[in-house]
Amino acid sequence: MKKTATKIKLSDVARAAKVSTATVSRFVGSRGGITSETRERIMAAASRLGFDLEKNRKSRIIVFLLSNRGLLHPFHSAVLMGAQAYCAEHDYAMLFLPFHYSVNAAPGEISLPEILEQRRLVSGVIVAGTNSSSLLRLLSRKSIPWVALGNNLIVASDDELTGGGTVYFDDISGAHELTRYLQSLGHRRIAFIGNLSLPWYARRHRGYERAMQEAGFESRVNERNFREGEDMGYLAGKWMLQQSLAPTAIFAGDDSAARGVYTAARDRGMRIPEDLSVAGFNDTPEARALHPALTTVRVFTDEVGKQLAEAVLHGIFSPRVERPAIHLPTQLIRRESCQALSSRPEFPQILAANSRP
Repeated sequence: MKKTATKIKLSDVARAAKVSTATVSRFVGSRGGITSETRERIMAAASRLGFDLEKNRKSRIIVFLLSNRGLLHPFHSAVLMGAQAYCAEHDYAMLFLPFHYSVNAAPGEISLPEILEQRRLVSGVIVAGTNSSSLLRLLSRKSIPWVALGNNLIVASDDELTGGGTVYFDDISGAHELTRYLQSLGHRRIAFIGNLSLPWYARRHRGYERAMQEAGFESRVNERNFREGEDMGYLAGKWMLQQSLAPTAIFAGDDSAARGVYTAARDRGMRIPEDLSVAGFNDTPEARALHPALTTVRVFTDEVGKQLAEAVLHGIFSPRVERPAIHLPTQLIRRESCQALSSRPEFPQILAANSRP
């Protein structure tokens, strides 16, 4: 007598498909490592036995949650592409969701997108953009596997990151290396432009400040926290270049801000790099499009995305395994926007000014 569907077990499907019960369990749990030929055999066996596999299958959707950032932000777009490619290789789909919430809100005050409240629809979440620990704690409370881009997190300590994983690119060391490079060109009056209330600028400022302290030079930072991007670079750059002892080099916290510095310098009749050396961060396409091409720090965005995707899949498969933070290196890219100070005709006067207490 044929068994009814309610009495069929995974072991019965496995026997009919001539695979192990563990293989059928991986299929139902939407875990990887199963060939298309094996999947077809499992589905055919289940169909013959009247067993509804799909009823018990888990989602294969990863949400890329971009919080509190512009939809077409070039950096996050590149990270998304890297994550999406990795997920596709492992038979997962990716759903992009923009999300806005107050980073000062408590976990209970944050309303998640509706699809994240439907636990069976989503396997895990990649948290990008600007985020607080409150959102991460909320995802953990709802048992949603998550991994976050650590550079943009607003957290007091790593203790607030329990329940998930983090991926960082080493912007602190990258900023330190870039500042040392400007120093090697003879610059002492090196200014940093960035809104220090935003975590990514604050991290880069840490690397800059450490290099300046090591060299015994005075740090110079815009006193007003203009929001971010090109307008910030223009406003802060214009203000700094009006000072009596203006900087000879400006380290802009990202490439968009560097574009604003270019405009501010040219408004004052200054040439880059002859009168002012300028550097940025991220190595976005606009860094190469600027004239002269911008010295900057490259972030390997494809690899950042891949590591985020790989980490969230590990969290799905092994939810109880603690995941250490992943740190990726950056690369200094030297281009034409920076020049040795000694090549400027007025170098003796600048050197004398630099020597003042």
